Amino acid sequence: MTLTDGTQDATGHLPDIERQALTRGADLVLEGGGVKGIGLAGAVITLADAGYVFPRVGGTSAGAIVACLVAAYQTRKVPLSQIRRDMEELDYTRFRDQSRFQRTFGHVGRAASLLAHQGVYRTDYLASWLAGKLDPLGIRTFRDLRIDGDTGTGLPPERRYRLVVHTSDLSRKCLVRLPWDLPKYLLPETASEESRLAAIDGYRVVDAVRASMSIPWFFRPFTQSSDAGSCTWVDGGLLQNFPITVFNRNDGRLDRWPTFGVKLSGRPRPTQKERAVLGNIAELRAVAATALGQWNRYSLSDSGVDDRTVWVDTDDVSATDFGISRDVQERLYANGVDAARTFITQWEEAKRRKDAAVLAEARARLG
Repeated sequence: MTLTDGTQDATGHLPDIERQALTRGADLVLEGGGVKGIGLAGAVITLADAGYVFPRVGGTSAGAIVACLVAAYQTRKVPLSQIRRDMEELDYTRFRDQSRFQRTFGHVGRAASLLAHQGVYRTDYLASWLAGKLDPLGIRTFRDLRIDGDTGTGLPPERRYRLVVHTSDLSRKCLVRLPWDLPKYLLPETASEESRLAAIDGYRVVDAVRASMSIPWFFRPFTQSSDAGSCTWVDGGLLQNFPITVFNRNDGRLDRWPTFGVKLSGRPRPTQKERAVLGNIAELRAVAATALGQWNRYSLSDSGVDDRTVWVDTDDVSATDFGISRDVQERLYANGVDAARTFITQWEEAKRRKDAAVLAEARARLG
C-alpha cells in the first residue's frame, strides 16, 4: 500500500501500534500543569476507549508523567484505563517531599533548602512512584521504548522512540528534547551513530521525566552530567509547556497520521478588556506567566492546531495545589473525559465531511 507520506509499505510489516494508527491513530502531546495532569488522564483514556492509539507521545512536566505511562502501557499492551487507578493512588501531598530538617524547622527549614539546593522540595517520591509503575513492565531505559520495525518512517534512528519529554537547560539556555538530544550532552560531536544510539538506549526514563517536572524553586533542579561538565535542567514548561509541533515532519512529506494535543485550559475567549502591565513587580510576574503560558497562541491557531487539540477546563485549579481534594480530582478527571468526548465528535464529523468532499470531487472528475 502507499502511505500518506508517500512511502511504500505493507501494513503487515508495521509494528502493531503503527498499523492501527494508519486507520485510527495520532501522535499525542500533553501539556504540563502540575496537579492539573489528572485532567490529561481523563482525556487520554477517553480517546483510547474510542479506539485511538498513539505511536509516539510527548509531554512536559505533568504531561511528561502521563505521557510516560501512555507510552509504557501501550508498549506492554496494558489497558490505558490503568492510568486512572494510578492517578487515584498517587499521594499528591508527598510531592512536597521534605527532609527531617525542613519538617522540624518549618518555613525556616524550607527557606534554607531553597537557598542551599535552589528548590524547596525533592522529587524522590515521584521518581520512586514512577519506577514502581515501569519496573514491573520491564521498562527502565529508553531502549525499552524504542520503535523497531517501522519501515514506513522517515525519522532518523535517534528519534525512533515512543516517548519524548521536554526540559529546560539553564546552563545552555535552551529547550532539551529527551531522549533525542541526549548525545549532545553525553558524547563528543564526533561520536558515531552507534555510540549515540547506545547513549540514548541506556538513559533512564524516570530521570528524563524527573527533569521535565522540576518546577523552578518549587522542586530542586535536576543536574545532568555532560561531556564538558554538568548542566542544570528544570521544568520544560519554562520554555515550551505545550510542544505540539514536536512530531511535525520537516522533509516536505505529509504526516502518516495527525498529532492530537491535550491542553489544560479552556479555549481562549475573546478579550473583553485589556490593561497595561504597570510596575516592576507586576512586570516580573507577567514575564513569568508569559514564559509558562500560551505565548505561541496565535501561531498555533494559524497553523490549525486548535482544531486538533482537546481543551480541558482546569482554569480554577492551581498547578501546585498538592493538597488537592478528592472531589477536585474527580472533577478534573471528568472535565478531561467531557473535553475528549466533545473533541472526538467534532474531529470525526470533520473527517466525514472531508471524506465526502473528496469522494464527490473524484466522482465529478470521472464524469
